[in-house]
Amino acid sequence: MSDPDVVLEARRRRTFAVISHPDAGKSTLTEALALHADAITQAGAVHGKAGRRGVTSDWMEMERQRGISVTSAALRFTYRDTILNLVDTPGHADFSEDTYRVLTAVDCAIMLLDAAKGLEPQTLRLFDVCRHRGIPIVTFINKWDRPGQDALALLDAVEERLAIRPTPITWPIGLAGDLQGLIDRRREDEVVGFSRAAGGATAATARVLDPAAMSQNSAYRTAVEELDLLSSVGAEHEPEAFLAGKATPVYFGSAVSNIGVRHLLDGIIDLAPSPAPRPTVSGAPRPLDADFSGVVFKVQANMDRAHRDRIAFVRVCSGRFDRGMQVVHAATGRPFSTKYASALFGQERSTLETAYPGDVIGLVNATALRVGDTLCTGRAVAFPPLPAFAPEHFAVLRPQDLSRVKQFRRGVTQLDEEGVVQVLVSDRRGEQAPVLAAVGPMQFDVALHRLAHEFSAPGVLEPLTYQVARRTDAAGAPVLERAPGVEVFTRTRDGALLAVFPTPWRLASVSRDHPGVRLDPMLDNPR
Repeated sequence: MSDPDVVLEARRRRTFAVISHPDAGKSTLTEALALHADAITQAGAVHGKAGRRGVTSDWMEMERQRGISVTSAALRFTYRDTILNLVDTPGHADFSEDTYRVLTAVDCAIMLLDAAKGLEPQTLRLFDVCRHRGIPIVTFINKWDRPGQDALALLDAVEERLAIRPTPITWPIGLAGDLQGLIDRRREDEVVGFSRAAGGATAATARVLDPAAMSQNSAYRTAVEELDLLSSVGAEHEPEAFLAGKATPVYFGSAVSNIGVRHLLDGIIDLAPSPAPRPTVSGAPRPLDADFSGVVFKVQANMDRAHRDRIAFVRVCSGRFDRGMQVVHAATGRPFSTKYASALFGQERSTLETAYPGDVIGLVNATALRVGDTLCTGRAVAFPPLPAFAPEHFAVLRPQDLSRVKQFRRGVTQLDEEGVVQVLVSDRRGEQAPVLAAVGPMQFDVALHRLAHEFSAPGVLEPLTYQVARRTDAAGAPVLERAPGVEVFTRTRDGALLAVFPTPWRLASVSRDHPGVRLDPMLDNPR
């Protein structure tokens, strides 16, 4: 039976991610959004001053040390009677696979651009992922309080390189580095000035300015002329074009100074889509008011160092979730208890009694769940699987302390199940020397750090010279094993057979010599 409350509650949800190139200010913007929604009272900073705390979404010790996000995090908060589920993405290209998984769980994304650097490689790659998945994009041009590029030139670059029409919602008064205020086009060209808070720890004070009094200001006159030019070429927000991925609303500001952030937050409420029916493996969308279903898009252990627990991040796709309800683990058909369900806010968590489509649930001690699993009630349902990227870096992992082998094995298993790295084994090397496969080398740093600090089982890596991986099958594996310079491994998370090659040229040579052997490309790495 359909439940009208589910549809109404889904309309109150916005589930979104922030994507950017490293150092564009992604974690700072995440913190600023939470600050303006009154979810926190004081913002941290990635590169904070003495005495300031770190950002909420960067809770791992390694993240605080390096000043970048190396794992995704979820923050749930309420603004204007709308429940926001913000899923923070890793800030480095080496963690593209984790970012891709996050993007399967959201309905919209904020593309964050550095005013000085504009479009950067990682931003372009993540934009392509969003376009492939049909995720609407809102653009925030950050760091306008520092020297940067011309605003019109930045819009031209977005349109030319991304083939998407930028439609400014706010417009800066003053060049980058001389931000004197913003013009809000959605509020009849309201002019807003800002007084920055000390250190940017609290929201900047906004005040509405009199346009007549600003008429003698040359920067204001220039901004008005630029907006007239944009209007003449049709750069106006069109909801249909935005939702179709043909246009992107654009906001300007400074996350570290908390300027323009509230405008962006209002834009997420007013413009971004609420959850919609999600396609199943059969291709038919699952109605929002169908029986409960949810997809695990992330598993993380040791978020709570005091309890050493394991938490699964579940995106609700349909129906109403009630804590304690019995659901079915679709992969096994076994019942799964949801007694320990939490709302997540970075490392912090609180008991969650009910959830609706778009919400992110944290299921604690979910040892039976893996990334990509589906939970449901009623008739079984399956959503498209989450693909694995083609690894480009390989290394043999060995325990540094043989007296800690048990803890070492447990840590490797945990990291594999979380998707931190791909773990490969083979008869040739034995299970005592698993091979770690990664999209980027920083994944190895995270794996070694967590083995040492969370499992007290430090490891040693021996790099291998392989660069290319292809999927093969049981018939092709013996043939490839006999080819010089080639190894075949079993990926422990799903049993897939991967053949690895030292160079693309060696792959091409083996393919020519053995045309009947299966060598299927894996998902291209969007790095």
